[in-house]
Amino acid sequence: MLPHLDAVFRLTLWLVRDQAEAEDLVQETFTQALQSFERFEPGSNARAWLLTIMRHVRANKHRARRRAPMDQDIDGALDRLPARDETPQGLTDREVLDALVELPAGFQEVVLLCDVEELNYREVAEVMGIPVGTVMSRLHRARRLLRVALAPYAAAHGIGEAPTDNVRPFPSEPRR
Repeated sequence: MLPHLDAVFRLTLWLVRDQAEAEDLVQETFTQALQSFERFEPGSNARAWLLTIMRHVRANKHRARRRAPMDQDIDGALDRLPARDETPQGLTDREVLDALVELPAGFQEVVLLCDVEELNYREVAEVMGIPVGTVMSRLHRARRLLRVALAPYAAAHGIGEAPTDNVRPFPSEPRR
């Protein structure tokens, strides 16, 4: 399980955008994984299993927080993410992160699990507790929304064309 610690932490940090909270969630995730290790099926994807546990831990903490509301500072959450150099295409990680953070949470999570963590559709469906078709649909829509959101930047740098219609790039949160 330890080889997957970094992957679980990266996704958790992206989802909660607070390092201390992410560390707590990851610690609780691995504690629960250890306590229920007999439920792990040898030969199955350990990373997907851990990410599923993390999502349950996060959901439980979120429900508890809603029952006892606390003030949370989410302003400037992106400023706590490490900056990186520009990609060869001239598009910086910051522009991609800014566009990704504007996606509804369900779309963000699918993109992160598929494109960053490189889980397959079935594994993402298991982690998120949704049908495979929903994963495929959300991923398609999320990538399309990212293209629309990044189109003005690309056009300003001579790549593609700026959108001419008034399409609102980010719809409401996807159904769960």
